[in-house]
Amino acid sequence: MKPWYEQSFGNDYMLVYKHRNCMQAGNEVRQMVDWLQLPKGAEVLDIGCGTGRHSLALSSLGYSATGIDLSPALLDEARGNDESGAVNWIEGDMRELPFEAGSFDATVNLFTSFGYFSIEDENVKVLRDIRRVLRTGGSFLIDFLNPVYVEQHLVPWSERVDSETGLHIEEVRSIRDGWVQKEITVYEPNAQPRQYLERVRLYGLDWFTRHLTDCALELERLYGHYDESEYDAVYSPRMIMAGRAK
Repeated sequence: MKPWYEQSFGNDYMLVYKHRNCMQAGNEVRQMVDWLQLPKGAEVLDIGCGTGRHSLALSSLGYSATGIDLSPALLDEARGNDESGAVNWIEGDMRELPFEAGSFDATVNLFTSFGYFSIEDENVKVLRDIRRVLRTGGSFLIDFLNPVYVEQHLVPWSERVDSETGLHIEEVRSIRDGWVQKEITVYEPNAQPRQYLERVRLYGLDWFTRHLTDCALELERLYGHYDESEYDAVYSPRMIMAGRAK
């Protein structure tokens, strides 16, 4: 049986997360560029790029963007949205990035596209490969959930009807054995319900601090949200970590 991340990131994923729009991505990228102090023309790798919103925003601001994702369906959508053909879209695994060492000036890993793997060293391997593909002194940004905030604000159940398709979407959320998981069911009239699972390890700041250091990645700045608010261990919804390759 395929792992969840090879099953869940398809056409229904785009339906479930269609509220994430390009204007929002553009604002987030402008903030990231400021944090990372990227010069125009810098080569940036978007790891777990999905449908490419952030890669396209990076390209529109004058950066040489490459987006990598494991999902052919999401990459097809990204290519369809790339009218200029300026972004390099690559299908690949974040644990084994298919690039030469020192290929990029910066890497970004956004919206908790991390912590997918059951074996802990597989998640550490993502950090090692980020360092490998970065040039010395290159910048990285990892945007991850704040486990304490998630535990306090988890909504166990929600449902909605998509206004365009009429499909009924149900989401059941829980925390089990150090994972936060979401069970998604998409109901379509006269068809079997389609079910998906998403699971992410609840890694805290201590975990990242330790393993970033071990992988020769120096954490320089930490934010709790894209509004540039300082990270608070209890109240911040996110851990946005930025730094440089040693």
